Formats: sequence, C-alpha cells, structure tokens
Amino acid sequence: MIPDEKRQAILLLARQGVKVRDICRKMDVSRNTVRNIIRHPELKPVHEHDAQLLIWVRDAFNACRGNAVRIAEVIKENHDLDLPYSTLTRIIREQQLRKPPQRSGTYTYEPGAEMQHDTSPHRILIGDTKVIAQCASLVLAYSRKVYIQYYPNFTRFECKVFLDDAMRFMDGACLRCMIDNTCVVLASGCGADAVITPEMALFARIYGFSFRAHSIGNPNRKAHVERTFDYVERNFLAGRTFHDWDDLNRQARAWCEQVANSKPKRSLGMSPEKAYVMEKPHLLVLPAVLPPVYHSVDRTVDIEAYISLDTNRYSVPEHLIGKVVMVHKYLARVVVFFQHKQVADHPRIIGKRNKKKTDPSHHKPLAYKRAYQGACSEEQLLLGHNDTLDAYVRSMKKRVHGRGVYRMRRLLNMQRSYPDAPFMAAVEQAQKYGMYDLARLESMILKLVAGDIFKLGDD
Repeated sequence: MIPDEKRQAILLLARQGVKVRDICRKMDVSRNTVRNIIRHPELKPVHEHDAQLLIWVRDAFNACRGNAVRIAEVIKENHDLDLPYSTLTRIIREQQLRKPPQRSGTYTYEPGAEMQHDTSPHRILIGDTKVIAQCASLVLAYSRKVYIQYYPNFTRFECKVFLDDAMRFMDGACLRCMIDNTCVVLASGCGADAVITPEMALFARIYGFSFRAHSIGNPNRKAHVERTFDYVERNFLAGRTFHDWDDLNRQARAWCEQVANSKPKRSLGMSPEKAYVMEKPHLLVLPAVLPPVYHSVDRTVDIEAYISLDTNRYSVPEHLIGKVVMVHKYLARVVVFFQHKQVADHPRIIGKRNKKKTDPSHHKPLAYKRAYQGACSEEQLLLGHNDTLDAYVRSMKKRVHGRGVYRMRRLLNMQRSYPDAPFMAAVEQAQKYGMYDLARLESMILKLVAGDIFKLGDD
C-alpha cells in the first residue's frame, strides 16, 4: 500500500524530470509501482482501513464465489473503484475470507503393498482424425513403475483387458489396487463403504489382489497415478503422430519401457526400473495359466447373414440366418460360435462405427449377381468366327449400357437370317464408317441380298 504522501512525492519528482530508476532508489518502491502512479495520477489510493471497501469486497466475494478477478470487475462496475489486484488479494488474505491452505501429509508404501489405477481423457490425432481417447494407467506405488494404454471408451471389458495386460507387464500384482469411485468397478457406495461389483471382484480374485476406493474429494490418495497423466500429456503425446490405435498403444508401451521407467526420479533417488528390482520379490506371483479376457453375448443372425456388435457388423455363414449365435469379443478379435463350434473369426473394428467385416467364404454370390456376370450367351455365339465381326461386336458393346443383350440378340438373328456374304459385307462397311445402328445395318444387308432371296421381278 502506497501512502498518499509518497504518491504525491513520486508525481512531483516525475514532473521535475527525475528518471524512474532514481525515483525507485529514493522512494524505495518498485519500478512497476512508479510507472503505474505516473501513468494514472488520477487514481485515488485505497486506504488500508477503509471500512466501506471491506464491506464491498466481502459482499462481492460471496457473490463471485471467491474469484478475485471477477470481484475486481464487480467493484469497478458498482462503485467506480479501480482496485489493484495485489491490493484485493491482500485484503482477502487479511480478512481471512478464503480458508488458508492446510498442511499436507505424505503416504508411505511398502514394497508390493499397493498399485494405483485410473483413467483420463486425452485429445489425440489418430491419422487425420482428432479423437478423445481414454488413457488407462497403472502405477506401482513403491517403485513408481508405470504402464499406460489407450482405448476409444472404457467399460468393464476394457478395464479387465487393461489390468490383465498391465499385470503381465509388471510380472506380478500388489495386494490392493487403489481406484477412484468409478462405476466401472463399483456397484454402489464410495470410499470405505464402496461395494465392488461381483464381476470385478471375481476378476481381482484370480490375480490375488483386491480393489479399494479412496474417499470422495481425496485424489491425493492415489497421487502417483494422477501425476502420471500430466507427465504423459507433456512428454509422450508431445510431438508424436499415430497411424491407428495399434500404433498408438505400441508407442505407449515403448515409451513406458524406454522413457518413463528408465528416467531417474528425484523422490526415489533412482529410476523406477531399478526400484522395481527391489519390489519384484514382494509382488504376488501371477497364476501359471491366466484365462483369456473376453466378453460373451448372444446375437441373432440377420437376413443379410451378419451379426451386430458395438454398432459394427461381422459376417457369418449364410445358413445361420435367423439362428442365435454366441459372440466372444476379445480386444483384437471377434469370434462367433454356433452349437459350441467356431463358425467365424474376424479382426475387431476399433474406434469406428457402422462398418462391416465380411469373409467371402461366408456368402455365396446372389442369384441376380451370378446371372449378370460376364458376356451374355448371344455375344459368345457371335465372337470367334470372324475378326471383322469380333471388332464390330466389341465396338458396339462399348456404346451401350450393361452387357447389351438386346443388341447382341438382334445382331445374332441377322447373322442367322441372312446369307454370310452380304451380312459380312454390310458389317465390314458399318465397322469402317463407325455405324452401329442395327436398323440401318439391316437395310444395308437387304440391299445386298435383293433379288437373290426374294423375287423382285416386274410381275
């Protein structure tokens, strides 16, 4: 707070031509303060014990929900007082309008005691399309070893796929997995009262760990995994391009191995990979045989011999139309079974909608497609007897739509109805002049055969 006397002294020195630097030394104030006083000499100083100002700030603080920038704007609009931001924040601190920050504690973790899991949406450019991808992360709390993967959306199926892949990457599991209060894992409740869904509880039992949710509003309980997302956005995503989802996850895994887990951390005094060596003996050993992670659903084969899954369609043998089949959705494959026998296996379509995967062996050509393939029978009868006639047929076919069945049939009838010599002479002349009107061609043939077939005498 600059007293009014000092403000007047600064303005007087400035009028006398004293430099800003010299004024700062004499008055013991900063250069920015001197410049502001010189630029705005008309502003009135805010006195430290102005009771009316304190009332204005307190009322505006409640109305603006503690937003200091908005408080200054409201005071300017309502009371025509340009209150400096630093003065406003000092008043808020002195009046204790905002609760002072509380001292934070620290969490200590024993080796193999806890791993932390969470997801975060990231905007990523895949190919030429910008998408919102869900970044799933798992961090070992003791060694800080991290593993990340990306998914178009994150349901219980993707959660199980990721955790299975992450624990294979870690080659073990911790006793508990700390999560937030997500409905992907929880059935009801929150924090200590959270109820884990039976599906996810059974999945965790296979690997020997258990889920635990932190209390609402306490994300610091899993701060290691929360901090990872900022590191991923600033380091992994910066300056990288991705062709597809597979390329994105390949690069994410390589980044975990080569960068995130190899870089020394100041809090550890070593890299997570070296700390992992000390934690590895304390991790739960994974079962010798792990069951595959898939989602099983029943589907009815539609009239086009396709089944629908996640808005996309996959072909099945056409003799199963109307039948109910069992579909197993894996991360990268879609497998279809009928009466316990595999009938289809397709690569899974990821990150797209309303697409098709068709196996040509599943569907025979439709009858109308088989009937209209290749040259018609009339064209086949015309070709192969004379080079001139062959050239005329091919040239005429280029000038009609489709296979030209009508024209071929009419030309074949002319060949069968008239003698070969006049017919070929007329065809040769028509080919020479590029004439493909069959009515004119027939009139030319009739002129050439006049008197030979028909009796055109005077009587």
